[in-house]
Amino acid sequence: MPESPLSAAQAARRALADHLQHLRKDAGLTGRELSALCGWHPAKTSRLQKAEAAPSDSDIRAWCTACGAEGMIPELIAVSRSVASMYMEWKRLQRAGLRQLQETYTRAYAESRLLRFYSSDVIPGMLQTHGYAAAILSRFAAEATSPDDLEQAVDQRMKSTRPMYEGSHRVVCLIEESVLRYRIAESDVMAGQLGHLLSVMSLPRVSLGVIPFTARRTLWPVETFHVLDDRLVEVELVTARVTITAPSEVRDYVGTFAELQGFAVYGQPARTLVTAAIDSLG
Repeated sequence: MPESPLSAAQAARRALADHLQHLRKDAGLTGRELSALCGWHPAKTSRLQKAEAAPSDSDIRAWCTACGAEGMIPELIAVSRSVASMYMEWKRLQRAGLRQLQETYTRAYAESRLLRFYSSDVIPGMLQTHGYAAAILSRFAAEATSPDDLEQAVDQRMKSTRPMYEGSHRVVCLIEESVLRYRIAESDVMAGQLGHLLSVMSLPRVSLGVIPFTARRTLWPVETFHVLDDRLVEVELVTARVTITAPSEVRDYVGTFAELQGFAVYGQPARTLVTAAIDSLG
């Protein structure tokens, strides 16, 4: 089972607090000495080190300056901001409507030049057909408290595919072979979706890799995620969309993506796997 978004956020806050404490100890400062240098009460230092309070940007600047670690300021501020807005619950996002949720993807994709998608569950939204997208979004529409805007949401998702056809974008997609086999929709819809994959593979802006069942691998399938340039990662969990902007964590996902790419096949071998999935529909 995936770690709950709340638990992940709490763990990230704890890790940030530990990092601040290690900086203080490495600088040879007691809690009282650091508090005096920062100009606040020792109780505040204690709360920050115990993750009982979230540090502000100015708190981090003061702490790092007191410890002679000014070079860590940008990284720790990025981590702190990531923790503060680490996840957004799907139900809260859906409350404003599925179409508005899809608009957030469309804007983010349009503003990015390099888009990397890894999926271990469904065809990435960037590559979805109208019918396949409707099958997926209908599940959320059935459970959401949002306005009944399924058709508008599907239309909006189709607009998010524009980076494949225009501008200077580069779209790199990586999927597990199992994704080709999951019966997300009726056979005719699945056939259309898989046929669409064969079409987009010939687009000059698109790279599609498939990790075969038979691949010899040292990294197992992980959670579905996408990376926008080298600045932002979004991970899709059962209950939340987790947004990661801390540079070190983004680098980890970029590295994971690169490692997974090494297990994939491309070109004709990938087309063969897609064609076999179409044939299996009967």
